[in-house]
Amino acid sequence: MKRWRQKLLLGLAALVMSTIIPWSTVHADTQIRVLIDNKKLATDVQPYLENNITMLPFRAIGEALGANVEWKPENKQVEFSKETTHIQFTIGVNKAIVNGEVVALDMGAKNKNGRAMVPLRFVGESLGVVVNWDNLTKTVKITTGEEQHVQEVRGAWVSTVYNIDWPSDPKKGFDADKQKTEFITLLDKLKGMGLNTVYVQVRPTADSFYPSKLFPWSQWLTGTQGKDPGYDPLAFMIEEAHNRGMAFHAWFNPYRVSVQNDITKLSADHPARKNPDWVVKNGNLLLFNPGVPAAREFILKGIMEVVANYDIDGVHFDDYFYPYGTIPFEDEKTYEDYNKVFSNKADWRRNNVNLFVQQVKKSIDAVKPQVEFGISPFGVWRNASVDPTGSNTKASITSYDSLYADVRKWIQNGWIDYVMPQVYWHIGHTAADYKTVVDWWLNETKGTGVDLYIGHAAYKLADAKEKDWATADTLIKELDYIAQYEQISGAVFFSAKDLVNNTKQVADRLKQYYEAP
Repeated sequence: MKRWRQKLLLGLAALVMSTIIPWSTVHADTQIRVLIDNKKLATDVQPYLENNITMLPFRAIGEALGANVEWKPENKQVEFSKETTHIQFTIGVNKAIVNGEVVALDMGAKNKNGRAMVPLRFVGESLGVVVNWDNLTKTVKITTGEEQHVQEVRGAWVSTVYNIDWPSDPKKGFDADKQKTEFITLLDKLKGMGLNTVYVQVRPTADSFYPSKLFPWSQWLTGTQGKDPGYDPLAFMIEEAHNRGMAFHAWFNPYRVSVQNDITKLSADHPARKNPDWVVKNGNLLLFNPGVPAAREFILKGIMEVVANYDIDGVHFDDYFYPYGTIPFEDEKTYEDYNKVFSNKADWRRNNVNLFVQQVKKSIDAVKPQVEFGISPFGVWRNASVDPTGSNTKASITSYDSLYADVRKWIQNGWIDYVMPQVYWHIGHTAADYKTVVDWWLNETKGTGVDLYIGHAAYKLADAKEKDWATADTLIKELDYIAQYEQISGAVFFSAKDLVNNTKQVADRLKQYYEAP
């Protein structure tokens, strides 16, 4: 199963970064081993760290991986060639040229004591191998087997709104050390049951879990919006995840401002208070209006603040675009002010979301193309009764018609790297059968280059009303079904709490299923 997206122009090089090693746990004089298929790499110059990136002699790594290597002293250039991949570095330039395309790097080739040194992970994975860091043994492990080239995603959503998964309610007493311990325990339990990826909600209600110049500190973090927790939770979480070999995707709720509808209760520096014309009251919610271009630009700027400053593996959105529910979204004036093309509000709303999704993808690729961008939409795009190309379902809500999220267009245009539909129904569900919905997404993503992961409803195991989720067998049967499709690149579970609590022995079953140690 595929782990990383396949980019036609950048090839594998766009999917990788240099080896990231937590500086807090590894020092410059630490002896680092490099193993290729469990054999130590022979090199006369020891690998070294610079800005948390492992550097080593270009010829040693290139020849060990079967590439042709060449040093061009007149241009101070290093070149690697293997099969259809060609990589070129220029000494002192934090870029590489991969198959003719320029890729920005945190660290390019460098001259050290007369030797040309290159970033290990970038070269290795660009040449088609898997590179992993073992923090316990301070070892870089490279696997060259073709069947090991990509890794199946086994993930969990970590929801912070309402303190669902983490941290525990700070209003009962804020303690930074306790929060850190809780997160470490959560990661250890998830990894122990075989999971390798977390999707952590870092901006749940237009407030942040990191020091932001645009958004106040989150109320879900300290109990009081705008209150500094005294540490950088996002940096901490990323480091702890990477220490365990787990990928970290920053999960954003782009439009949600607050889960209460009084704007005066937001912190004084909140962007919604500064720009009330961006905000729509909808029932018990305050939402940024997707139809206001300035609001979209501001939200994008906030996302890119994280992309630029943190070593995240991905940017993630869930299914919240225009709001769920029957309460009308009051955007008539916005429609009148900004619509110049569309004959109906529904198409205009979908275009607002499309413009935003497209711009997020473009912006990420311009800064850090190795960072994935993925969305987890509501599981049914459209019912076939409304659109013959939709799924054979009878869902009362659909992404396209209810939430104005045209996921099909995002996939067809390559505006996302992965799609993770929330297929939260059991096999045999009358309105939306799990197999029927999965099969529709399989067909929709086939041949597009967009990776397909399936989102699963682990939370239903804790709901006594869900009679079809009486045991974890319901979930395991779903995993068995998708396992037959190589096109499906993994499974993700909502949410972490239900797994960590081992509800109905689901953690035990997953550990057994994934054969976790």
